Order: sequence, then C-alpha cells, then structure tokens
Amino acid sequence: MSSGVGVDLQDMWIKFGDFVAVREANVNIKGGEFFSFLGPSGCGKTTILRAVSGFLEPSDGKVLIGGNDMAGKGPNERPTALIFQNLALFPLMKVWENITFSMEVRGASADERRKRADELLDMIALSGQGDKLPSELSGGQKQRVAIARALCAQPDVLLLDEPLSALDLKLRQHMRTELREIQKRVGITFIYITHDQGEALTMSDSVAVMKAGIIDQISDGKSIYDDPATAFVASFVGENNVFRGKISKIIDGQAIIDTNRTGLLRGRVSSMAQGKLSVGDDAMMFIRPEALDISEEKSASDTRIIANVRHSEFEGQSYNVFMEGSAGKEMKMALTNRGETRLYDADVELTLGYDANQAVIVPAGELASE
Repeated sequence: MSSGVGVDLQDMWIKFGDFVAVREANVNIKGGEFFSFLGPSGCGKTTILRAVSGFLEPSDGKVLIGGNDMAGKGPNERPTALIFQNLALFPLMKVWENITFSMEVRGASADERRKRADELLDMIALSGQGDKLPSELSGGQKQRVAIARALCAQPDVLLLDEPLSALDLKLRQHMRTELREIQKRVGITFIYITHDQGEALTMSDSVAVMKAGIIDQISDGKSIYDDPATAFVASFVGENNVFRGKISKIIDGQAIIDTNRTGLLRGRVSSMAQGKLSVGDDAMMFIRPEALDISEEKSASDTRIIANVRHSEFEGQSYNVFMEGSAGKEMKMALTNRGETRLYDADVELTLGYDANQAVIVPAGELASE
C-alpha cells in the first residue's frame, strides 16, 4: 500500500451560476493525515470532496494532490478512491469479487485477486467471509468491505462521504474506532465528510469546520472544542451557554464582557480573536455545561452567575440541570454522576461558578442554530 500524499486547496471557489457553494478555500492536508470536513447539510463539504475526486472542476483556484495540479484530470486519472454514502457494493458479486473489482478491470488473474482479497479481508477483520454475498453481511461488515474495495485500488488518498450515516448509533461509534485503526494501519491520507461532530473529533488529526461555503476554522479536535475561533464553531461543536454583550475591559488574554442579561462576566479571549477585540466591541462568551459547577459563594461576581432551576434530568453518567438566569436567560449545567443525588427541584436558586479560562470570548457572530 502506498503511503499517503498531501492534498492542497489553493484559493478554491466553486460556483453554480450565481450561487457560491465554496468560497476561497485554502486547505493544507498532510500526507497520511486523517482530515475531516465538518458542517451542517448544504455547507459545501461534499462539493469540496467532489472537486478533490475530479467529479467537479473548481470555478477558480487549484486542487493539488502530491504537489501536482489536478486541473483537467478526471476521477480515473487521480490517485484517489471515493466511498459513497450508500456504499454501492455489487449485490450479485461475492465479497471477495467486490473487493478486487478494480484488479479485474486491470486484467488480474482470479488467483491474484483472491490472494489480495484474503489479505484485505484479514486487515478489516473479516477473514473467511469472502464467499458471502453483501446481503449476508451486517451494516458494519458492508462498511468494511467498501473500505477494502477502495483500498484495493491502491489510492494515495481515500475520500469518504458520510459513510457511517446509515448505521445505528452504537455501530457508528464502533465503526469510527475501526476506521481510525484501518487508517493508521494503511497509513494513507483519509479525507472524511461528516455533519457528526463526534465522528470528526474522535477520528481526525485535523478538522475544518464549514458554514455556508466558508471554512471557519481548521485545527485539531481539542482546539476546535476548547478554543473555537467563531461564534458559529462554538455553537456547532458541542453544547454551549452563550452570553452576548460588549467588551468592557481586556487584561492579559482575558476580557470582561458587559452582558445584556447577566452583568459583568470574565472569560478567556479565543486564540484566533487575540488582538482583534477592543473595548466597546460586540462579543459573545461561551461556557460549556460541564464547565459550570455549584459555587460555595452565594453572591454574583465576574465568574459567578445566579440562576433558578427549571428542571433536572438524570442521564446516567451525568445530571443535566436546566435553568433560567436573569431576564429569562436559558442555561444548562452538566454535573458528573459521582453517586450522590444531584437532582434539583424547580425554582431552587443556585449560584454557578466557573473557571474564567474555560469561558471563551469571540467576536459577535452568527450561531449555528440561527
């Protein structure tokens, strides 16, 4: 199996008439990297995949694979293989024949093909399943056969378009671990399209978060989660409590935001927003539910918020407490279940505390739910 090569998108635009599907995409994907494009439906992520695979020519800019410009090269001339959402296995072919279809097209003998199929079946933990038909396999097994078939073509870059979306939750969670393991074993570049943040954060070396044709942020999963660059990224990836207001003070990487409902609150300015926010600017502060806790102090301060419980939910590993802050501000706190009862009655007043470094401040912008 060849080692992965890098993929570069340089100032790439994709337009359909007046509609801009992808706007000025600049992405550097390293060889051997597991890279995900994450975003809601219609944000342009599959369009980017089609441009990399050669099914679509960019309106402007370049796609480079291994440093080579792909302009004018169709899907068959590119060192890529694409796994579709519906897998597209041939129903009347046995598993081993499905896997080695690309070799059959090239004229390889049945013996060569069978040997290669057995190697790949072993790699995807389906040894001895080669003589079955796809209809005799489970959803997760079909998924692995589709991956083996793509790998049999010996691509430098494997493109995956939401391949787990049809599976149930438990199988999806299992398959993302499997997929990451397969990628590590073969060592080639994976470019993965998903709207599922759990998939992107768990598997990827790097994630590009997209909104309406624009890439808002590219980073590793932990940075995307803990240090979002924009309001959209903060609200799309994981849950967050949002506080809107104006910057009233900036001190050593932190800022005080004068919120419209909760008074003065302190947080850490996002890395990408450092030097871009000034006193008086509209801003948003995001605090994750798990970053809030019950404070021993009963008064409000710039890292404490007073709220009234609306209802509590027990979720096994955690207790979710839904609250209302001043002027009807909805809030959520997630408390880890450590064995003691943490369900609070409605209308109980709580003082919530947080570490200012776990509250992230970004310039005011569009939220994912808007």
